[in-house]
Amino acid sequence: MVTKLQSVDVVIVGLGWTGGILAKELTEAGLKVVALERGDMRTTASDYAVPNIRDELRYVHRQELMQNAARDTITARNMVNQEALPIRRLGSFLPGEGVGGSGIHWSGGTWRWTDMDFKIRTLYEDRYGKKYIPEDMTIQDWGITYAELEPYYDKFERTAGVSGKAGNINGLMQAGGNPFEAPRARDYPLPPLKDILSSKMFSEAAISSGYSPFPRPSANASKAYTNPDGAAFGACQYCGYCQRFGCEANAKGSPHITVIPIAMRNPNFELRTHSWVTKVIKDSSGKRVTGVLYTNVLNGDEFEQPASIVLLCAYAFNNVHLMLLSQIGKPYDPVSGDGIIGKNYAYDTGVGANLFFENRFFNPFISAGGTNSVIDDYHGNWNFDRTQGGFVGGYIVSAGHNTALPIGNRPVPSGTPMWGKEWKAATAKWYQTAMSITTRSGVLPNKGNYLDLDSTYKNALGQPLMRLTFDFKENEKKLGKHGAEVVNAFVKMMNPTRSSLASASDKPWSFTPYQSTHNTGGTIMGEHPGNSAVNKYQQSWDCSNLFVIGANVFPHNSAYQPTGLVGALAYWTADAIKTKYIKNPGLLV
Repeated sequence: MVTKLQSVDVVIVGLGWTGGILAKELTEAGLKVVALERGDMRTTASDYAVPNIRDELRYVHRQELMQNAARDTITARNMVNQEALPIRRLGSFLPGEGVGGSGIHWSGGTWRWTDMDFKIRTLYEDRYGKKYIPEDMTIQDWGITYAELEPYYDKFERTAGVSGKAGNINGLMQAGGNPFEAPRARDYPLPPLKDILSSKMFSEAAISSGYSPFPRPSANASKAYTNPDGAAFGACQYCGYCQRFGCEANAKGSPHITVIPIAMRNPNFELRTHSWVTKVIKDSSGKRVTGVLYTNVLNGDEFEQPASIVLLCAYAFNNVHLMLLSQIGKPYDPVSGDGIIGKNYAYDTGVGANLFFENRFFNPFISAGGTNSVIDDYHGNWNFDRTQGGFVGGYIVSAGHNTALPIGNRPVPSGTPMWGKEWKAATAKWYQTAMSITTRSGVLPNKGNYLDLDSTYKNALGQPLMRLTFDFKENEKKLGKHGAEVVNAFVKMMNPTRSSLASASDKPWSFTPYQSTHNTGGTIMGEHPGNSAVNKYQQSWDCSNLFVIGANVFPHNSAYQPTGLVGALAYWTADAIKTKYIKNPGLLV
């Protein structure tokens, strides 16, 4: 039996960065908001304090902060003619679960995506011609511009306490920043994190080669900071426990120390944990939603939560899954190309080299998520001629250390045995004297990469699992080949004692080794209902009182990490709801 609850103004599904931002903004606007989070409540004091948080087995290998794959997961395959199998242990990507979501265990990388992404098809066709884009690459313009989002990028950076160095303030170039970034109104709220030896060595090599390296912008506070909402940050301790961990010092910009506590203090807000949303309910017309169904995972009780506005703010995969389960929008068909929901799933990829120096000691355990030096010459630089590599998109190149943990990080030169006495001796010799240089490339969408419902496997509540069909295509292989040449040129210049060179792989994508938690697409943004699930405000074309918020709206992926754009879009949507939708409910475009 389903218990129907009293209606509220807004119901939010998932309480991470996007849910937290919308909860804070809309409760302050006077709306009654209920947030449903299927994980549990977590705080720094109770869950991320020293010494408990410094536990590599607990948080990396046993994945305590991640989605429970025994309860709900996805199935995966490379091609449509293969059988998709359930991912019973997360590997390639690690969606978070619990209050704060993936905003707890991220590294903090915070970038501003620009019109190079938002106008990608127009720009490439204008410069290289329509035939340059492969026929099976389904890129499209987003329907939004950098100028529209710039104030919201700024707002998110100040909320999250981002450390960095601007490269372009109102058109004036700034020494030490990214020379290829779009103009910003002002600098980052905090100066960059301290240089570490590996990033400094890479920067010196880059400068000598004519590049302009800069510190990676990151939501790791370089000094104590109070954000505009009054949330207090401690200074980064360079403890080395960043990626996959909560921050012991409240130095990493996370929703559980910024927007969520502010929402929770507001009497207009209610949080219900252990609440697994299973369906978005539509009215008889199918053009509006009336609320959601959810199950209390502790006792199995089912509830209907009516609401005037429904906001899907879960992880990207889970937002797409809910749209498919709720039959909102037409599912994508890779054969005909018809349909939208599930289309344009994208990921990222890259290559890397390890460098070993007998006379350098990096102390890799002293690092943070943002202790990297980066060059953007092969992505943000529109003057870079992509025909050199024959690809669409680009990549960044970076070096430094980030969460170089003693169990998981055991770099050894090529040819070292994988176990035994010789392997032990090599790990002892090289652990402190190794560094890496890597690229990050955005995967561009392909008509054969998509999400749909699995016809065989079900989750713990008996619903079909979501199925991922994905593999790297020729464009990613070309990016990898070009990036490997650039990385290996750096290796040669830096003259290590030993090295393992970068190379582009021909192997299919595998969900076993970790790669990144940068999954995008499935409910993509666009200029009209014929090519997108949501409009520029992340508002469903099909149901105007439904907003689907997160990286799932990205029509493609980029070389930049997604969270900066996710945060900016959340503030952009919150502002549109407050200033436009409430006054005149209906489609905003």
